[in-house]
Amino acid sequence: MNPTGASARDLARRAASAALGWSADVAELLWPQRCPACAAPAGAERLLCEDCRAAIPRVAFSLCARCLAAGREPAGCGIHGDFQVWPAWLYDERAAAMVRAFKFEARVALAAELARELARALPPARFELVIPIPLHAARRRERGYDQAGALAEALGLALGVPCLPGALTRSRATRPQTGLDAAGRRRNLRRAFRIQRPLEMRGRRVLLVDDVITTGATFEAALAALGESGAHAVGAALAWAQ
Repeated sequence: MNPTGASARDLARRAASAALGWSADVAELLWPQRCPACAAPAGAERLLCEDCRAAIPRVAFSLCARCLAAGREPAGCGIHGDFQVWPAWLYDERAAAMVRAFKFEARVALAAELARELARALPPARFELVIPIPLHAARRRERGYDQAGALAEALGLALGVPCLPGALTRSRATRPQTGLDAAGRRRNLRRAFRIQRPLEMRGRRVLLVDDVITTGATFEAALAALGESGAHAVGAALAWAQ
């Protein structure tokens, strides 16, 4: 039986991903990887050399997505317990190189290494589900993959926790947050997320994953949607772009 249009597109994406992986292997053989931050030798699966990786500033505290979205001090909030996000790194030029390669250059093989970094930043809590903050379908088609989904799946494997990538979806496309004030960011993302499996969320400890937290508005909206479903959710981001 011929595949449906959706299946055919999925097969095409898988074929493209396989081709990218094969070409990356060939490129690594012919042109050994160099660290984009200092040009020292570096493995393709880690991108940065050991010194540059170790030099990325770590974050040892959580951020309040609600306070951050409102333009208030996000560290040390004792009011909005349902809006806490744990970032692994501060977004410097080395973290930016990692995020850029993973997010825009189809270096999805970095997901396992990035997930290990993120796992080390998490609080000592037991989670039952891992869920990514999703791209809208139109943006995913443009990019060819969902980087937050790949990171969440790798983090779920690292933690031994199931990942449910379809549990949270974007109900509508949103404009970029850049240039919007706090009120505009919130309006832009109001009701932008929908829980597809609300009964599976109720009472569960959920880890919500994205690559970068910047304005906090995306995490705020997604955590609010999970909270409305009865989930006890905590956010995790690879880097905090201040």
